[in-house]
Amino acid sequence: MTSLNKDIQEKLQNLNVFEKIIGVNLIIFFIGLFIRVVFNFSASLSWLELPSGFLDAILQPWGIISYGFTHYDFWHILFNMLWLYFIGKMFMNLFSVKIGLNVYFLGIISGGLLFLLAYNVLPDLFEGKTRLVGASAGVRALLIFLCAYMPHTEVRFFTFNLKLWYLGVAIVIIDVLGLFGVNSGGNLAHIGGSLLGYFYAVQLKKGTDIGKGFESLLDRIARIFKKSGKSPLKTVHRKKAEKFAGYSKSEFNELNKQKKIDVILDKISKSGYDSLTKEEKEFLFKVGK
Repeated sequence: MTSLNKDIQEKLQNLNVFEKIIGVNLIIFFIGLFIRVVFNFSASLSWLELPSGFLDAILQPWGIISYGFTHYDFWHILFNMLWLYFIGKMFMNLFSVKIGLNVYFLGIISGGLLFLLAYNVLPDLFEGKTRLVGASAGVRALLIFLCAYMPHTEVRFFTFNLKLWYLGVAIVIIDVLGLFGVNSGGNLAHIGGSLLGYFYAVQLKKGTDIGKGFESLLDRIARIFKKSGKSPLKTVHRKKAEKFAGYSKSEFNELNKQKKIDVILDKISKSGYDSLTKEEKEFLFKVGK
């Protein structure tokens, strides 16, 4: 039994960040399903949804992110999590964990904001109040980011190769057409996520990471919950961090690593993945790990 627990712990530790997000989504889905079945309460996760009413949304501010972890329909969560698994795996092989989290969560936030904006600025275009759920905006942000960052990279689609920008354009067209259907609110969120992913990729190619502010916020939140290993009675002299061209050693190494990744991604965009050398492929694999 101890060996089994150890194996489970090791497997959980080896999950990448998007696989862990998938796990959280599944746990919340089954909690909601349990509440609906046992207590016959249809809106079992209503406290996690994002209301379309502006005042309702202010009273439920966490909804701008928590709606992205909320699913009621089995097919809804199945397809969202499948997309997140495959796109997340591709993303992690090419970019850092922090950029992945920035794109995903900013995509969810952007989707929620566009949803709120449309329902409150142009209420006559929509039928009554509704609520937003699902991870689609974050998934769209990741997908469109990849499509915009390396548009000419080809992916296997059934029996033929398809350039990423073709896929991105098709997805956006489907979402725009969906604005005239029964799920107009959901498609608004999709478009919000897509816009964020596109803008993030364009700016990053220019050398600007627009997610740095959000990343700093996440780091501050993480530090609040992080257990301190220091004794309150112990005084420690900390040696001043050595600087390299104005950066700490870790920041300097991270900057060099990202530059190397950018060069390899540019090569993939122009000539495809198969044009990489063995060393370049191994480097991407290690970064993804």
